[in-house]
Amino acid sequence: MNYEAELDFAVETAWIAGQLTLEFFRLGVDPELKSDMTPVTEADRGAEELIRSRIAEVFPGDVVVGEEFGTSDGSANAEGGDRHWYVDPIDGTRSFVRGVPLYGILIGLEVDGRVEVGVAHFPGIGETVAAASGHGCTLNGEPAQVRETSSLAEGYVSFGDPGLFVDDRHRKAWQRMMEGTAYRVGWSDAYGHALVATGRLELMVDPKMSAWDCGPFPVILREAGGYFGDWDGNETIHGDRAFSTTRRLLPEALEVLGG
Repeated sequence: MNYEAELDFAVETAWIAGQLTLEFFRLGVDPELKSDMTPVTEADRGAEELIRSRIAEVFPGDVVVGEEFGTSDGSANAEGGDRHWYVDPIDGTRSFVRGVPLYGILIGLEVDGRVEVGVAHFPGIGETVAAASGHGCTLNGEPAQVRETSSLAEGYVSFGDPGLFVDDRHRKAWQRMMEGTAYRVGWSDAYGHALVATGRLELMVDPKMSAWDCGPFPVILREAGGYFGDWDGNETIHGDRAFSTTRRLLPEALEVLGG
């Protein structure tokens, strides 16, 4: 299928939702704690409601899976296939509430188990990374691709919270990652995966992920010449761990993460 219409829709929707979040970001907002002890704000809820309403209007048969409001009911879709939109209205809420502009609006469309459209919009810094199958990956409308570094030892790696590398497998992976790369830098959340897709990092590692955290990235990395998926080399948004890297460095990265 040609997903150009869905891509244009997702880019526009992410931008509109991003403008909503900026209204709160500039003024400051106090978070609440959810049952899993992660923060949520009025901006998270408002942005997700906006995205859901636009999807329901334009693609009424599609299912929406969002971080704040769960899974919507779907119906028979005229486009055919099993279509799920995965939405994270603010990826990096902790950054958002502290005034750090690296938070992102994430929208991904999965069709029959494969992510075909993805948009990661970062309103605080004015960057949008987008892709659809067969259409390539772009950064603010210009072609983007991964960096062709020859070895992981020359590479830059990023991560979110190193405190999430808690069990034995994660601790060992963390140690190998520090020893096997040229530079380690944090405070990335979704932005780290966008940096890999646009050639500014070689590896981004997340030891704890949900599907909405991953939504746009398989197709973004695939179209940029890279990989996004679980720590066993499966392109998916449904694993509990994820990473992105280049195709050239994928075997090395799998060895570092899996030992």
